[in-house]
Amino acid sequence: MKIYEIGTGYTPIPAQMGAATEIVVEELTRSLIKNGVDATIIDIKAQNRAECELPIIEVGVPKIFTKTDVSLGIMHKLKRVCYSISLAKKLKRILKETDEKVVLHFHNQYNLFFFLKLTSKKLRQKATIAYTVHSYIWGTEWEKIEQTVKKKYFQEIFCVQNADVVFVLNDITTDHFVNKLGVDEKKIVKTINGVNVDRYSPISVEEDFVKKLDLENKKLIFQVGSVCDRKNQLGTLKMLTEYLQEHKDVVFGYAGGIIDAEYQNSIEALAKEKNISDQVKYFGELSPGKELNKYYNAAKCSVFTSTLESFGLVIIEAISAGTPVVISNNLMFDLNKGFYMYNNEEEFLSILDKILQGEKSQFANRSEVVEKYSWDAVAKEQFELFGKLS
Repeated sequence: MKIYEIGTGYTPIPAQMGAATEIVVEELTRSLIKNGVDATIIDIKAQNRAECELPIIEVGVPKIFTKTDVSLGIMHKLKRVCYSISLAKKLKRILKETDEKVVLHFHNQYNLFFFLKLTSKKLRQKATIAYTVHSYIWGTEWEKIEQTVKKKYFQEIFCVQNADVVFVLNDITTDHFVNKLGVDEKKIVKTINGVNVDRYSPISVEEDFVKKLDLENKKLIFQVGSVCDRKNQLGTLKMLTEYLQEHKDVVFGYAGGIIDAEYQNSIEALAKEKNISDQVKYFGELSPGKELNKYYNAAKCSVFTSTLESFGLVIIEAISAGTPVVISNNLMFDLNKGFYMYNNEEEFLSILDKILQGEKSQFANRSEVVEKYSWDAVAKEQFELFGKLS
């Protein structure tokens, strides 16, 4: 059985920026191959692809679309469509030329939608079509999202209705698909995203690195995620304002691509207004892996206050790096400790203060993440399922 893990076309694999889905495709493929599975990535063509040992089949697009567009505007949408059409043509050729049963594992609604629309049913029968739902929109009450999903996620609805197997990351997504959209519950499988436990691990942070960040004798609270309203960095700072004013040895640092420049300006304006600008640091967009792991290790704790999320990969990364995480109550993980949920601002500050005033190792839980959330475990589960379907 041959498995094709399909890149979204957002940014080339391996990702050199915070692109969670591309990281999933890369790490899942790596673990499949590690476990003896014949797996290959299909991805957008890149002139300067980062060094990677994984087998990658490239799909060409016009040069104008080769640059990553994080603004998610019209050029981004055109790029998605262009790549998806070229991808469908590539996959059709692969299916026509193969005699073996293959698995096509999609991770983006545009990609699968155009493949389904442009490929005959007869040809599609040569493959098991899998789709993982990474969209965060499904993770809240139906009444809040009904109009949005019908207007903007009609492609994803079509995808989950027509895929052979649908992987979801939380129970509420399953409920929406089955009870609101009529998707066959038998083809929905709850899964998890894993973490590369070798890349994200406890390390000794170099003194020069600490000096570079101006964190000597400071306690760093670290938040990772695209800078935008949904990730809620501004909300984090609002909760932290008085605490930072009272604890001059505490710093709030955040990292991620700026999706909304006005939102970033609002964060800086609040810090200036409250006279805590020297305790609020934007670290820019960090490369996944070695660089990001340094920041996790430099932090006394990480926070994740996102208002809506499908999984929260950075939470598992931080815990794997040996750093405890304070998270909002809209996510749940199969761990005994390492993450600490809050329901309101008072709880948030209380939990945070205990971690900051205590020993970091007291609140960490790397060992359980290694056991339950390694990519090897995820890859094994999915491969076994594909075998049954084939």
